[in-house]
Amino acid sequence: MRYILSFPALALVIIAFNILGITGQWMDSESLVWDGTLPSEAEFYLKVGDFFVMAGLVALFFEIIKAARLGAGTIIDHMLSTATFIVALVEFLLVPFCGTATFFFLTVMALIDVVAGYSVSILAARRDYSINRNDGSGL
Repeated sequence: MRYILSFPALALVIIAFNILGITGQWMDSESLVWDGTLPSEAEFYLKVGDFFVMAGLVALFFEIIKAARLGAGTIIDHMLSTATFIVALVEFLLVPFCGTATFFFLTVMALIDVVAGYSVSILAARRDYSINRNDGSGL
């Protein structure tokens, strides 16, 4: 079960983006999904790309929470997060439908996930690791 929890949530958002890109459905990230008028009379609208960015931010939140735990699945989690970032970066550079600002933001979120994951794990491990010093007291 813990290995299932190691699967990066951000990878699910990137996979969903790729599925929509391959099938061609709603792939124009500028497609309007919802619009409305706020009480201030300002028009508010959401596009497909905005939903992917929101889903990526929620996934990033869960990934950072997962990084705070220590255990056997932590190393696998870091490896999968790193692989997710590398795949997202390659797709951003080489796949035409991934060359959008939305996918760029998802790639940056994957990078933040990798850096934050390693940083949080290192800080948590440093906190848990104690070194006995010889302070001359003879104890």
